[in-house]
Amino acid sequence: MSVLESTVSKLKSKQAVIGILGLGYVGLPLMLRYNAVGYKVIGFDVDADKLDKLNAGQSYIEHISSDSIATANQRGFESTGDFSRVGECDALVMCVPTPLNKYREPNISFVINTMDALKGYLRAGQVISLESTTYPGTTEEELLPRAEEGGLKVGEELFLVYSPEREDPGNPNFETRSIPKVVGGHTPACLQAGIALYEQAIDQVVPVSSTKTAEMTKLLENIHRAVNIGLVNEMKIVADRMGVDIFEVVDAAKTKPFGFTAYYPGPGLGGHCIPVDPFYLTWKAREYGLHTRFIELSGEVNRGMPEYVLGKLMDGLNNFGKALKNSRVLVLGIAYKKNVDDMRESPSVAIMEILRNKGVEVAYSDPHVPVFPKMRDHVFDLKSEPVSAENLATFDAVLIATDHDKFDYELIEQKAKLIVDTRGRFRKPFDRLIRA
Repeated sequence: MSVLESTVSKLKSKQAVIGILGLGYVGLPLMLRYNAVGYKVIGFDVDADKLDKLNAGQSYIEHISSDSIATANQRGFESTGDFSRVGECDALVMCVPTPLNKYREPNISFVINTMDALKGYLRAGQVISLESTTYPGTTEEELLPRAEEGGLKVGEELFLVYSPEREDPGNPNFETRSIPKVVGGHTPACLQAGIALYEQAIDQVVPVSSTKTAEMTKLLENIHRAVNIGLVNEMKIVADRMGVDIFEVVDAAKTKPFGFTAYYPGPGLGGHCIPVDPFYLTWKAREYGLHTRFIELSGEVNRGMPEYVLGKLMDGLNNFGKALKNSRVLVLGIAYKKNVDDMRESPSVAIMEILRNKGVEVAYSDPHVPVFPKMRDHVFDLKSEPVSAENLATFDAVLIATDHDKFDYELIEQKAKLIVDTRGRFRKPFDRLIRA
């Protein structure tokens, strides 16, 4: 039996051990899925606090229950920071961050550092899959040479694939199992191993011809969203100047049963994908002498939305004879989207920083984020404020940045002195409402 045949057989019979590298919003749901269908799973992470919580049966992500972690532990899941255990795994799935640096260029240091940490423990028969979003060519240019440093040949003894994550935290309509999985292999044998890895846990596997194709697929998905959100954000500015409600326009347009997809405006882009991924392609395109003007223009529009919100807030305060400086503003919702605790790239935080820099006394309320978390680029020593009649009355303005369903909007409408609504939560106009 060849190395490939042995690997595929172990994966299909669920005798393989699955290693998940990076136990965050992508890695943790994937771990739970493999664990639930009968695989032995080992999770790797460098964050000691995460490992302590997981080993105690506790979740640190709101939409993942602690009961599910405890059940996984009972079924044999182990989490560790000891990368020497990589050799125990038949498949290694990398789910690590790929942010931008301060120059809005790709930072793939987490991918490279993870690969460097495991490469000394690789053995024949293993499948290595990268799920982190990155520029086309990363798997071939960065992972392939590192995988082969120890003398093992990719396509014969090791099997290298790229399979982009498609998690949507907090979306009740889709879960890891039901979201189709795109898989590209470095060689046909790699693709065969990758399909065997994922088809046991995912309902539909979508094979493509190469790792570069799979990498580009992920970027297209998110650039499509970024460009369309940029378009509707620009439309919002134009509609506002004309006295037209953009949310009413979108609701009417989406009744067309073909040729239109509804995207709604907001205070900017958030999450780990849409604000970041387009710039992975614009950066890589320069290597080929190309300038991705359309993508960069949408990024420019979306990045400008927090300043637009600031202007609308200033207009509202001026209407009540109040200056921006020394005003008290309560920001409602600091997660990047409604009904989750995910803070990554949240435009709410960008707005809070602008306000603080303008001399505003900023506070926030978010039922999903009780304490402002430690973030790489943002520091606020704040706790979530209660949304009570008494507390609302102490603020000069309430700014709806993320419209969580848990907020009492009737109370907010009754008690807030000024409401700046960036999400279209209030559809009927009233004197103290500013659409932003």
